[in-house]
Amino acid sequence: MAKLDSYLARKAAVLADRRADFTAKPEAALVKLKATSHVAGNTGVRPVRMGDYVVISDSAPGLAGHSLGPTSPEMLLGALASCLVHTYLLQAALLEIPLDSVEIEVTGALDMTGAVGLPYEGALKLESIRYKPTLESPAGPEAFERLHTAVEQACAVLNTVRNPVEVVRAH
Repeated sequence: MAKLDSYLARKAAVLADRRADFTAKPEAALVKLKATSHVAGNTGVRPVRMGDYVVISDSAPGLAGHSLGPTSPEMLLGALASCLVHTYLLQAALLEIPLDSVEIEVTGALDMTGAVGLPYEGALKLESIRYKPTLESPAGPEAFERLHTAVEQACAVLNTVRNPVEVVRAH
């Protein structure tokens, strides 16, 4: 018996309920999301509200921050890591692949020259983003390949980073 069997069974049941809901009412499948942030006084700290939750984002002292929370680029990598873990769980439940554990490590690099006002070619962005899944399961390599393929197709944050959507400034 895999360690996550009871969780994956519960997830599979909930997914079956959502499929029934969305089949009966397809418009319910489109979930609108929102995040807001502002600068908190003269600290530069940025509370970020996402749904019912607030996470503090800050800069490192090298950019006049206080290191009171993750930087925005770290939050992006964290969101990708979290979405990948969740997508592995979703797909394992859908494909009936037993899991003992899932861990994702996401790395990236950011050339800070443009952020401090030095000449920089192109748009400032994260580079060399990589993720490494570590899975423990009694399933074999064939099941892992099916799982990896399904995750690559179904991870919303991964696919948004890989195939960016247009982001527009609202008026």
